[in-house]
Amino acid sequence: MEGDKTRTLHEEAWAQVYPLTDRQLSPLGLQVMAALALQAGGHVLDVGCGTGQSLLQLVERVGPTGKVVGVDVSRTFLGIAKERTQSFHQISLIEADAQTVALPNGSFDAVFSRFGIMAFEDPVAAFANFQKMLKPSGKLGFCCWRSLQDNELDLLPLEASGMLSRADQTPFSFSDAAYIRQILKGAGFQDIAIIPHDEPVSCGGVEETIAVLLKVGALGKIVREDLNLGPQVEPLLRQVLIERCDGEIVRLNASVFVVTASI
Repeated sequence: MEGDKTRTLHEEAWAQVYPLTDRQLSPLGLQVMAALALQAGGHVLDVGCGTGQSLLQLVERVGPTGKVVGVDVSRTFLGIAKERTQSFHQISLIEADAQTVALPNGSFDAVFSRFGIMAFEDPVAAFANFQKMLKPSGKLGFCCWRSLQDNELDLLPLEASGMLSRADQTPFSFSDAAYIRQILKGAGFQDIAIIPHDEPVSCGGVEETIAVLLKVGALGKIVREDLNLGPQVEPLLRQVLIERCDGEIVRLNASVFVVTASI
């Protein structure tokens, strides 16, 4: 029951601020799409498609003759994604756990994910499942967070609020390139490329950034599970963000790996 409550809080928080997180995370997902070099007419699986921004970006690349399948475990996220993508016949959605979802072997040119792969219970089995779905010429591509210490986007608000010791390390479980390589090799992938990428990202000004950081990300998880903390950490967060504001925009550095592999 506690796990269900935690997941519900997570889904509700992301649903409230997804237009802002889309703005923040979009450049990082686009790095993966560029690395995959998607072609018109391609079939793509979006793992952990969330509220649907990446589905729309993928369908732009594969065009009217392509196909994009989004899979996510969250009914809340898929409801938003359905509304956003309903005018595109090329997009279909599946409510399922991506690590065990059963789709036809050899049916996709690419498997893509924007931060949807870091919490698998059995990552080797999950990626082996994706490997089976790819065509012989298919590619896997995803982005994942590097270490918390490398990611100003989460580190700065945690340090500003004095919450660093309470940070959940799960989102950073793929921060070791050797670990990623081991998993992908174990799942049958080859030609593995793991490229560090750093980019200042933004969801807007001070107010927008506070809205996001108090709901999602490392600090957001702590605050939404202990609502008494919000009024305590908000002024501390505001102060440091005002200092970092460049004109009307707050930019914080995101550090990720852009990972690609073939079968």
